[in-house]
Amino acid sequence: MSYLGPDFDPQPRRPRRRPLTVALVALVPGALLGWVAYEALGGADDGGGSDKAAVGTPAATKPSASSDAKEPSPSDSPKDSSENSPEPAASGPLKGKVVVIDPGHNPSNFQHTAEINRKVDIGTGFKECDTTGTATNSGYTEAEFTLDVAHRMRTLLEKQGATVKLTQDGDRSYGPCIDERARIGNKAKADAVVSVHADGAGTGNRGFHVILPGPVNSGAADTRPIVASSSDLGERIAGNFVRVTGSAPSNYVGDGTGLVTRKDLGGLNLSTVPKVFIECGNMRDSKDAAQLTSGAWRQKAAQGISDGIVSFLRG
Repeated sequence: MSYLGPDFDPQPRRPRRRPLTVALVALVPGALLGWVAYEALGGADDGGGSDKAAVGTPAATKPSASSDAKEPSPSDSPKDSSENSPEPAASGPLKGKVVVIDPGHNPSNFQHTAEINRKVDIGTGFKECDTTGTATNSGYTEAEFTLDVAHRMRTLLEKQGATVKLTQDGDRSYGPCIDERARIGNKAKADAVVSVHADGAGTGNRGFHVILPGPVNSGAADTRPIVASSSDLGERIAGNFVRVTGSAPSNYVGDGTGLVTRKDLGGLNLSTVPKVFIECGNMRDSKDAAQLTSGAWRQKAAQGISDGIVSFLRG
């Protein structure tokens, strides 16, 4: 998700806490405190990175001659093709808790450009229903990545006793639109919602960041009741993501904290339950792409995000 371009309008920053270091957070996950407020009114839509297209063809469909990583083999992905409905929760510490995982984009979006270009109301304005997402230079798409991580997270969280629902499981022709993604979490009365993404920023931009909802009260959007709880959720996810994956926070947004606040994302603006986005890395950087295309690393990413959710739900 890119923050550059003519529509990017950074907001005044709050006083900063000291930048996060990996060593500190590995010892104290709660060290990820503070964030920088960004407002990009009219910018890219939810999960839309610097090269995430809302029209035309997918960001990448074929490996390029200068591919940065090999495309994962089928054995890298968990064999989890259950239908998109919550399984009966097992007994465990999260029994009775509902988690909604929102895998960003849809592998078939590029075949439905008219539908995903349709504008929807996000409270602060109108944005495209969805985008195609980005991809590595080798052609591994963000939509494939997010669904794979979502499956891994579902397995981990269900073992903790949670009831888990996905906003999409490769079971629909496109979307859902960003407003519907928010409604799915709201309707489920989710205790936590996480939207999984990977960024499409320039080469040399590395690291993950968690996006928190800013206070919005406009039209159909009122995030004020969920700002504090979403911040808590995001901080716990960021701390655990560092601890499990060893990845550093973004070097291009967030001032080293791994936390960014935005007011222009419909998936956050329209949520009535605690929700955050996570950009797990930059698909356009060769070093980050090598991690994102690794099944072993995606398992760590799923574990780190899930551990953050568990920490949040257990208090």
